[in-house]
Amino acid sequence: MTDQIGSVHRTVLLKETIDGLNLGQKSLVLDCTFGGGGHSVEICKRFPGIKIVALDQDQSVFEKAQNKFKNLNCQISFVNANFSVLDEVLRKENIPEVDAIIFDLGLSSDQLENSGRGFSFMKSEPLFMTMKENPSPEDLTAYDVVNTWSEENLAKIIYGYGEERFSRRIAKGIVEARKKARIENTFDLVKIISQAVPAVYRKGRLHFATRTFQALRIAVNDELGVLQMGLEKGLNALKVNGRMSIISFHSLEDRIAKKFYKKMEKENKARLINKKPVIATEEEIKNNPRSRSAKLRILEKI
Repeated sequence: MTDQIGSVHRTVLLKETIDGLNLGQKSLVLDCTFGGGGHSVEICKRFPGIKIVALDQDQSVFEKAQNKFKNLNCQISFVNANFSVLDEVLRKENIPEVDAIIFDLGLSSDQLENSGRGFSFMKSEPLFMTMKENPSPEDLTAYDVVNTWSEENLAKIIYGYGEERFSRRIAKGIVEARKKARIENTFDLVKIISQAVPAVYRKGRLHFATRTFQALRIAVNDELGVLQMGLEKGLNALKVNGRMSIISFHSLEDRIAKKFYKKMEKENKARLINKKPVIATEEEIKNNPRSRSAKLRILEKI
């Protein structure tokens, strides 16, 4: 997950992630969060002939990235799926186990800026916030959440998933506003948040709507539940001595990764490659401000 900065997506901690995976030309890699394709492209450049299975639940990202692989020598198969079903994907691909797994939990700038699904508070878009390109009527959306959930539940998710200290005020503002009219789009929501928080908060370094939008997106996509499932299934899919890397962008995700990794180490199922998370260098932060919050953890199955 990311701060909503910039429009050109740069893959964060790219060199550190690939260096830490201990790959060779015959390795089989599962890229669980293809996004802009940064990791997969770099792996193909460094290890000609390598095999990659790339997952993303947004089909459009594969179409946009096709050209990046035209002159590269690697076998890549694109699968339109969420990484919570990675075991089923590998079964269908007849792959019993893999050498390396990547989870990059940052949304690509393209997904934020150009999806038209309401991830960005910088433009007026419908309140979908689902990672699915074509959500069905049964799929939960941010529109459902802000227009139907109770004030108590809204406050809980905005605080719990967004770590937003003004969660109660924002939840109250949402409920009061929807009594007058449905909350239809991102700008409607931004206006409500703006009126609910103190004036000084509106002038902070972080945009005042960031945490609420993050909370809604996590709730709509069940991102934390899905992450837990993905990590468990990922470790099962790894070969012995295979490695799994996870790049997280906020404390909730990092807490889940850290807890899972430590549990696996305690149970003698894996060892930590880096005891402390790898963070971006000063230079990377200068070139790409969104890398400031990124943390990389790598685990090796034993």
